[in-house]
Amino acid sequence: MSDRQDDVEFGVRGVIAGVGESVPIAVSVFTYGITFGVLARQASLSFPEALLMSTTVFAASAQFVVLDMWESTLPIAAIIVTTGMVNLRHVLMGASLQPWLQNLPRTKVWSTLFFLNDESWGLTEQARARGQRDAAFLLGSGLIVFVGWVSATAIGMTAGALIADPARYGLDFAFVAVYIALLVGVWDGRPDAVPLLVAAGVSVAAAFTLPGNWYIVLGGCIGSFAGVARDSYG
Repeated sequence: MSDRQDDVEFGVRGVIAGVGESVPIAVSVFTYGITFGVLARQASLSFPEALLMSTTVFAASAQFVVLDMWESTLPIAAIIVTTGMVNLRHVLMGASLQPWLQNLPRTKVWSTLFFLNDESWGLTEQARARGQRDAAFLLGSGLIVFVGWVSATAIGMTAGALIADPARYGLDFAFVAVYIALLVGVWDGRPDAVPLLVAAGVSVAAAFTLPGNWYIVLGGCIGSFAGVARDSYG
């Protein structure tokens, strides 16, 4: 696989490929998107508020965290800081895509990165490893996941009165299941165990010892450093 500019394309075929390969993931996102809609209704968000959040934020983990902070008097500063912390992993995802996207027109890059999400990033990395040369694959994948997330939010808000407890139907586990599937897809053998175990250990330790969502930031950052150390000295 090469990331040279003359090897990278950006066209309709890439979008179609991204959409096609991402349909199963979009279905899973749709499932836990319904959960978000139900919980948003229970948190007293209005239909327009929930839909606006899913459309503009488009970050499931951050949105679920914000629901726990949704009060009559919103802690704006705390919400901004927490959302930023939870979404810091996007910096790492963007860094991994930078060699692939760096020489494309800025309008294409920024419009594509708006739809960047964990699932589409994972599928795109798999496609790149197979030799995918069309960077619009990421855009196509992000678009179909976006449609699944936003439409599921709307359905969850509408059907929220009928689903009082999403966990009763297993909808809460869909979020975890998708990430397990992504991990299997990007697993590259035993060497990947080092950063994975480091990230998991740090996250668990931080979750029990630090307040808030620092475990997400610390696990992601230190796990990434472990990966760099493995590649440099392993």
